[in-house]
Amino acid sequence: MKSPILLLASFLLSTLLHAQDWAKARLEKSPRHMEWVKVTHDGRTVQCYVAYPEVKTKATAVLVIHEIFGLTDWVRSVTDQLAEAGYIAIAPDLLSGAAPGGGGTAELGAGDAVRKAISGLPPEQVTADLKAALAYVSALPAANGKVAVAGFCWGGSQTFRFATQEPRVLAAFPFYGTGPDKAEDIARIHAPVYGFYGGNDARVNATIPGSTDLMKQAGRRYEPIVYEGAGHGFMRAGEAPDASDANRKGRDEAWKRLKILLGGL
Repeated sequence: MKSPILLLASFLLSTLLHAQDWAKARLEKSPRHMEWVKVTHDGRTVQCYVAYPEVKTKATAVLVIHEIFGLTDWVRSVTDQLAEAGYIAIAPDLLSGAAPGGGGTAELGAGDAVRKAISGLPPEQVTADLKAALAYVSALPAANGKVAVAGFCWGGSQTFRFATQEPRVLAAFPFYGTGPDKAEDIARIHAPVYGFYGGNDARVNATIPGSTDLMKQAGRRYEPIVYEGAGHGFMRAGEAPDASDANRKGRDEAWKRLKILLGGL
């Protein structure tokens, strides 16, 4: 029998996911083309969500790495927002195949099952899935070949890690995610890393000085910005109808910064 604390955590996670109706509503109202695609590699199939901008010329792509909650409606809405800004966005469900019967995030549902599945993902599989998604989006006829990566929470940490694995990434945007703690890993980073952090997130923010030192020692560009008063997950929380002023302000400022940085690629 689960402890009261675990039951409460499961309830809160379930509530969080079902509270994303506003994100789902955005997707349903969007005029942009969005689709599910299957990306295969090494005998594995990864479900990916792709959103296309309404532009005349070929566009830069953004690889979006989901939170610890998996590929939720909010993450899919992020791809739509990136498309609205003029970018092709692809979000792979890194939980593809993790559910009974071969399903992914949707089939796992909410609660501990999602967290457990994500915590059990082999790092080499995550890297291979991301590389396959990057290769897919880079080869699209509407893409110009430029790819950046952005991720949130667990995906923020994976964004920082993926920058150590993939030289084709032009820029990495980790949102409230921790960086690698080994100098030899940092040395493999070629792209600039632009961090986004909430002021009320001491657990993650405690790692910023270490990342700063390692990136400096390696001669790599790392520019972290902390949005005071915002909490962990402020990009999602700041968009919700009941968002606090600090989360909403942090989200708006971070989104503006992201678009400026993407525009410079």
